Amino acid sequence: MEEEKKTVRAVERALDILLVFTTGSEWSLTELAAKCGLHKSTVHRLLATLEERGFVMRDEATEKYRLGLRILELSAHFARADDPTIGLIGEMEKLRDQLGETVSLYIRDRLERVRIQAVQSRQAIRRVAQVGVRLPLSVGASSKVLLAFADSDTRSALLNDPAWPAGLRDAAYERQLDEVAAEGYATSFEEREPGAAAIAAPIFGRSGKLFAALAVSGPSNRLTPDVMSERAPAIIGAAKRMGALLD
Repeated sequence: MEEEKKTVRAVERALDILLVFTTGSEWSLTELAAKCGLHKSTVHRLLATLEERGFVMRDEATEKYRLGLRILELSAHFARADDPTIGLIGEMEKLRDQLGETVSLYIRDRLERVRIQAVQSRQAIRRVAQVGVRLPLSVGASSKVLLAFADSDTRSALLNDPAWPAGLRDAAYERQLDEVAAEGYATSFEEREPGAAAIAAPIFGRSGKLFAALAVSGPSNRLTPDVMSERAPAIIGAAKRMGALLD
């Protein structure tokens, strides 16, 4: 039993190392150890195994590690049919072309939101949305949608989580979420970072369960509060059409 626990722990640590590469393409041994909270000797041993198996590779000149070709081989065998967002890309592209801004899909993972699909704006100055990026659930238009349209038990559990920001546990914030639910969309204007704005609406599956938040984001000088209000019906309509495409 003790040996089994050690094996599982080693797998968890190896996966933690690989997950660091979701936030950057190259990392040194020291950086990886710091990110994972592990001793350098432990990380070095795990990297040696990952390198031998082709999951990471080491640049001899920089002494930094990056993902290996095995990752590409795995992703090549990921069945497109297993990704429900593939069927939504057409509607996302139509919305991008209609509004001229970047379109993204977000889902909730505990106290974070994860971008699971994106269609980039064609404008010279635009918001570039990378798939797989994790952002705090406590800020942003998509976050408000994912909270506002969650069931009451889920919302209560999240807002009462010890890690949830204390300043967002009051009645005023709850009322804001209720307003989002009543209006059918949420906006954010330079909330997460200066110069950025977004508007989001919920996508529901045919069963009525919340699937994702559909977001349109761009520079705040283009997506002003008035402009976002004008564009809300288009985004809500697109979200409804996408929901009808889900199984």
